[in-house]
Amino acid sequence: MSSDDLLVYINGEFVPESEAKVSVFDHGFLYGDGVFEGIRAYNGRVFKLKEHIDRLYDCAKVIDLQIPVTKEEFMDIILETLRRNNLRDAYIRPIVTRGVGDLGLDPRKCSRPMIIVITKPWGKLYGDLYEKGLKAVTVTVRRNAIDSLPPNIKSLNYLNNILAKIEANAKGGDEAIFLDHNGYISEGSGDNVFIVKNGAVYTPPTLNNLKGITRAVAIEIIQKLGIPFKETNLGLFDLYSADEIFVTGTAAEIAPITVIDGRTVGDGKPGEITKRLMDEFRKLTETEGVPIYE
Repeated sequence: MSSDDLLVYINGEFVPESEAKVSVFDHGFLYGDGVFEGIRAYNGRVFKLKEHIDRLYDCAKVIDLQIPVTKEEFMDIILETLRRNNLRDAYIRPIVTRGVGDLGLDPRKCSRPMIIVITKPWGKLYGDLYEKGLKAVTVTVRRNAIDSLPPNIKSLNYLNNILAKIEANAKGGDEAIFLDHNGYISEGSGDNVFIVKNGAVYTPPTLNNLKGITRAVAIEIIQKLGIPFKETNLGLFDLYSADEIFVTGTAAEIAPITVIDGRTVGDGKPGEITKRLMDEFRKLTETEGVPIYE
C-alpha cells in the first residue's frame, strides 16, 4: 500500500490521506489548543500503547480538554486504523484538538473535540546517524518555564521546540539541546537527554522536560543491567565533560550524541553503555506491545 492510499481516522470516519481535513475554525489549528502523542508499532505490536494513552489523557486533563471516548475505545481506534492500513511497523500520531469554535480564545465555544489518528511507515528519526552519532548544539532558546507552559503538556503548540530546531539547523547541529531558565539542562527539541560519567548514568528530573515514555524504558533497562543511575539537575559542565551522551524518544528511539557544541564526546564514537541500551531497547520492541492482529 502506498502512502497515498493510507486512511486517516477523523471523528468516527476513515478517510483517504488526501481527503483528511479539519476546519480552519478548529482551535487546534488556530491556537495550538490540543494534545497529541507519538507512538510506534514494531513487528505487529504497538509498543507502550497504554502508557502513551495515559499520558495523552493526563495532558488533556491539564488543559481541561474532555476526550469524548474512553481510553480503551481510543486504543481500539488506533489498532483499527493500523489494521485498515495493513501496517505492522508504523509511527502513530493520535491527536485531540479542542474542535471548531469562533475566532475568540474561549474554549467553551468549542462544542466537540476532534479526534484524529494518523498511521504511517516511518524509520528512525535520525536515519544513518545511529552508527556514528549525532552532532548536538545547545541553543539560546530556553525551554518553556514550568510556571508558564509546563513542558510536560504535549500540546499542539510546538513552536518552542521548532525555534530550537531552527537554531540547531543554523548551527549545523542534528539536534538542539535546551537549557531551562535556571541554566539547567532540560531536553532536546524532540527527545530526553542522558549523560554517562564514570560508568554511571544521569538524567534531569522531569519537572523541566517531558515525561518521556522511551525515557522511562531506558531507565528500566539501566536498572535491570545494574548500571548506577541518578536523576539530578545537570549543567553545561556535566554535558561537556560527559563520557557518553544519548537521547531517547519515540521517534528517536535511543540515539548517541558524539559531538556537543563542537566538543568531542568520549572518543568520538557511540559509547559502550549507550550501545548496550540501544541493543536492549531493540530486543524489547521485537517482543513487547499490544498485538494489532489477534
